[in-house]
Parts: sequence; structure tokens; C-alpha cells
Amino acid sequence: MFFGGLGVFLFGIKYMGDGLQMVAGERLREILDRFTSNPVMGVFAGLFVTVLLQTSTGTTVLTVGLVNAGFMTLKQAIGVIMGANIGTTVTAFIIGIKIQAYALPIIAVGAAMLFFLKNKKLNYYGQVIFGFGALFYGLDLMGTGLKPLREVQAFADLTVSMSENPLLGVLIGTIFTVAVQSSSASIALLQQLYEQGAITLNAALPVLFGDNIGTTITAILASIGASIAARRAALTHVIFNLIGTAIVLILLVPYLNLIKYLQVVLDLNEPMTIAFAHGIFNFSNTLIQLPFVAVLALIVTKLIPGEEYEIEYKAKHLDQRFINSSPAIALGQAKEEVLRMGEFAEKGLNEAKQYLVTGQKRHSEMTVQFEEAINNLDRKITDYLIQISAGSLSEHDSKMHSVLLDTVRDIERIGDHMENIVELKDYQHGNKVIMSESAIEDLIEMFDLTIETVQSAMSCLATGDKDMALSVVAKEDLIDKMERKLRKKHILRINEGNCTGSAGIVFVDIVSNLERVGDHAVNIAETVIEEVH
Repeated sequence: MFFGGLGVFLFGIKYMGDGLQMVAGERLREILDRFTSNPVMGVFAGLFVTVLLQTSTGTTVLTVGLVNAGFMTLKQAIGVIMGANIGTTVTAFIIGIKIQAYALPIIAVGAAMLFFLKNKKLNYYGQVIFGFGALFYGLDLMGTGLKPLREVQAFADLTVSMSENPLLGVLIGTIFTVAVQSSSASIALLQQLYEQGAITLNAALPVLFGDNIGTTITAILASIGASIAARRAALTHVIFNLIGTAIVLILLVPYLNLIKYLQVVLDLNEPMTIAFAHGIFNFSNTLIQLPFVAVLALIVTKLIPGEEYEIEYKAKHLDQRFINSSPAIALGQAKEEVLRMGEFAEKGLNEAKQYLVTGQKRHSEMTVQFEEAINNLDRKITDYLIQISAGSLSEHDSKMHSVLLDTVRDIERIGDHMENIVELKDYQHGNKVIMSESAIEDLIEMFDLTIETVQSAMSCLATGDKDMALSVVAKEDLIDKMERKLRKKHILRINEGNCTGSAGIVFVDIVSNLERVGDHAVNIAETVIEEVH
């Protein structure tokens, strides 16, 4: 009954979190992106997102992913991780409300919304309600299943040992949380054991601290093979919880007395007592360590050394003040940002080329980072240009506005193509497709010409040089001819048995993507020819 209840509880938490994520949509990522300008704001963002996801692990993994993609710095990530630790205490407080008696009616309401309503948004709310009910139903089953533990002498002896040796309790809490991959489930178990009288508060608190350490394992797993910055963010989570546990173990007696005092004064039930102990621990830990974010960042930088290229993906030139006061200057600012976007495209293509040649994972990761940065700037620049167009523009400015909008779209598509090339290389590697040296050399030659064409296209946009724009058109003709020539050469290689059919598919698709990049580069050059002159 206990294990079945644990299964229902874990399903309820996941289902509710997934529903909340569907309701919130892309806003979760946007919150972490926009509201992490400093560690304090990061704490609030981490707290809010964790309450929505119903899992600090989910927030931490999302944060590690954003750091890996270059969307967040290490210091910003530390604040979010601290906030996530506070946010995860909300589940324990919800459990402390004790509404198990209403679990089945809540599930019925959620199921009705899921199956009898046609509106997608209401279905998601139904999912949240169903998960909420399942959480409490699982708790009820767990509680019933744990009742016999009070009579088991071995368990009674273990709780006495945990009371006398807090480190044993920390170890047990860590192991159980690692096993079930959910600190919320571990704390819910603790709440049920304490409510059943199977464990004392003295034994329960060290287990609680161990739960917090155990929850870091998923972030560590998510950071394996990730960038240096992402690995540092995951290690920060571990160090943050280890330091907090060390502090509270040193002050265990006064901390225990504080919880007992609150239990009496506030007339708390057993699950709510554990919730308060968890909440006070995580809040205090954040309060103590928040001023030392820079020190934490320094420690993890020393522990995981190495230089890593950081992409400044956030817009640097889009100043809102110029939109109304001087649209012409605002357009100039937008143009500078478009040129930065073009630089990302050039560098991303170079990384994709390096990945094709070397197969080193860091080059594919960098390509994806550049593509993410391009997508971000695409949204920011397009929004900025739309705001500019609301005002009055001269004929020349109106033409430039049109050129920039078109260019942003073309660069965004170049980003998609370089990501496609990385995926084709992944396919080649994953399926053990062997490509001949001759084929690789041909691809490098086409890559070099394509990158040169993109560089020239961005240069002619920067300078308005019509001759350079015409040279881009000429280069694109060469790319088209090269595509046809390379296709024929590869068919010959396949016929002669130097390359396999599957290698041919990868080769032709890469060539096709490079040809499309050339098309987008010439689009940029042609807008310069047509609109600027």
C-alpha cells in the first residue's frame, strides 16, 4: 500500500506540475530569462517557477539548461537555485493542510474537466486539479501503509540511532531522495512517519536535511556532458545545500527547540511542523548564503577550472528611449543589433564546420548556443522594429526599416540551417555512417565559400556598399554551381563504391543546407541593392 501510494503521489506531483507548465507555457523560461538581472531577483524568479513546476529539481535542471545555452550567467543561476530551494517547501505546506478526506472528489472534478470540456486551457486546469487530488490520495495511501511500522522493532531502533547520530539521518534522507528523484516525496514520507508516531522530531530533522542534499543529484546528472558553466551551476546546488546542512547540524539543538516552540505556539499538526522546519531551514540557508554569491561562484570556478566562451546573447543596443524621441537613432540601434546577429550566424557556421570535421561535442554545443542567441535576438529586434514602425518614419528610414526586418528573418533561417547541419552530423555519428575524405574536403570547400558569402552580405549591410552586394550575388551563383557539381561528384563516388548510400543522403542534405544559407545571404545583399540605393 505504501509503495502504491508513493507511486500515486509521484504521479500526482508530476501531473500537476506538467499541467501548471502547460498553463504557464513559455512564460516559465521568459521569467527566468527576464527576472534574473541580479541574484536577489533570481531568488524570486526561482521561487515562483518552482511553485509552478512543483519541483525544485525541474527548476534547477531548467536553469542548468539555460546556463548551458548561454542564456544565463553563473551568478544569475546561483540566485535561481537558492529560490528553487525555498519554492520546493510550498509542497510540504500544502501537504500540511491535510485535505486527504477530499482527495477523491478533487480527482473527480479534475477528471470531469479533462474528459468533458473541449477547451484546451480548461483541460490543463483539469490536469492541475486531478494531479492535486492524486497527490493527497497518494499521501492517504502512504499514511495507511506506514502505520504498521510503529510495531517494527528494527525501525524503532533505527529512529533511535538517527536521534543519537544525526549524520545517519542525513545519509538516509539523501539516499531515499536520490532513489525516488523527488525531495517532495521524501518529505511527504517524513511527514507521514511523524504523523503516525513512527519517528520522533529529533530523528526526522536530520533526514529532512539529507532530502535537500539528495535533490541535487538530478541537476548533476543533467550537467554531465554539458558546458563548463552548466557543470558549475550544478555543483553550486550541491555546495549550497551541503553548507546549509553543515550550519544547521552545528546548531541542531537550538533549531530543534525553535521548531518545538513553534509547534506549541502555532498549534501545528505533525505534517505542518515538518513543513515549517523545511521552510525555515531553506529560507535561512538562502538568507545566510545570498550575500556570498560571488564567493560561491569563485569556489565552483576554482573546483571546475577552464575558460569558456560566453555568448552575450542579450540585446546590447536596443534602447527603448529612442523609439519615441528619435526613430532614426532607434533604427541605427536596431541595425547594430542585426549586425551582431549576423556575427553570431558567421561564428555558428564556423562551429558547425568544425563539428563536421572533428566531431567534437563542444563545437555542436557552441552551434546550438549561437542558434539560441540568434532566435532570442530575432524576437527582441522584431519587437523593437514593430515599436519603431508605430511612429512616423521618413521615406529613407522606412526603406531601412523594411531592410532590417527582412534581414532578421534571413539570419534566423541561416541559424536554422546551421543547426540542421549539426543534426545531420549527429545522425552520421549515431548511425556510424562513414563519409570518404574526398566528400569531407568537398564539404569544407563549400562551407568556406558559404561563410565568406555570409560575411560579405553582412559587410555590405553595414557599409551600404553596392559593389560588395553585387559580389555576394556572384558568390551565390558559385555556390549554386558548386552544389550541382558536388552532387554529381558524390553520385560518382557512390557508383565507384567509395561512399555508401546513407553517406550520400547526409552529404546531399548538408550541401542543400549550405546552398540555402547562400540564398539567404543573397537576399540580404539584394535588399541593400534595391532599398538602400
